This record gives sequence, C-alpha cells and structure tokens, in this order.
Amino acid sequence: MSTLFELLIAWGALTAALIALLIYRGTLTMQEDDQLFLGESESHMAREQMEIMNRVNKLGPFVKVLGTASAVLILTIAGVAIYQRILEQAAQ
Repeated sequence: MSTLFELLIAWGALTAALIALLIYRGTLTMQEDDQLFLGESESHMAREQMEIMNRVNKLGPFVKVLGTASAVLILTIAGVAIYQRILEQAAQ
C-alpha cells in the first residue's frame, strides 16, 4: 500500500468523525431556543437549555481539533501527491 493511500484512509476517518460530530452538534442546537421568557414554573426549561449549551460547548474543542487535523492532512496529501509526480517526471 502506498503512503498516499494510507494518508487518504486516515483523512477519510478523521473527516468522518468530524462530520459525525457536526451532525450531533446540529441535532443538539435544533433543540435550543434563541430566547426564553420564563416564569418560576418553567425553570426546568431553562435548565434544559443550559444543559444543551454545555454539551455544545464541550464539543467545540473536538470540532476544532478534528477540523484542523483534517485540513492539515489534506494539505499533506496534496504535498505528497505533488512530490510523487515530480519524482515520476524526474525519473523519465
């Protein structure tokens, strides 16, 4: 197996994990309300909104790391592909 193929597999796995996290975050934020006007009797709704925001905030660093890793890996793949092309042309 070539290095380029192995890098593509790693990039695919990272990107799939990133997409899964983004979908999960999207489903969480669909349940979030922009604005709540609550009395004392609806305080449980405020707690639910805070729990949703805590979950979304916990996902933030993971999304950033996976997004950055995916971008760096795709740039690395492009660099390796260009380097291999240069070597092939130089050998001819």
